[in-house]
Amino acid sequence: SDAEYTTLEVPNNKGELLEFEVVIQFELPKKYTLDNVYFETGKADIKPSSYQYIDEMAEYMKLKKTMVIEISGHTDNVGTPELNLKLSQDRANSVRAYLIKKGIADTRVSAKGYGDTQPIANNDSDANKQKNRRTEVRVIKE
Repeated sequence: SDAEYTTLEVPNNKGELLEFEVVIQFELPKKYTLDNVYFETGKADIKPSSYQYIDEMAEYMKLKKTMVIEISGHTDNVGTPELNLKLSQDRANSVRAYLIKKGIADTRVSAKGYGDTQPIANNDSDANKQKNRRTEVRVIKE
């Protein structure tokens, strides 16, 4: 195992020393935003400046051979819910297709659009709308 051990000394109330082990493991969060993935306005075309970040995701998945993820697309509340749902699904599909093109098995990546149903900020300013327009990765299986 890659675990490293260290001894932590904690005095008890009798002034004696107790020893116990602490194991710290680092894991990816189960859900995180692909911060640098952007699309053409109103479209599902990934901006070329975003490719390197999706490439990094593909490389990571090649190392983690059992990892299964869901790419989820999210929009702000501008436009109709129906159009936002379709746009978010199309964008998630674009990221999925790109990962598959980079050699990730299609069974390891699903895509789901959530439209404007899961905002992480109020849609009351351009900055907050930008936060809601996001692509997330949800780790389904490590």
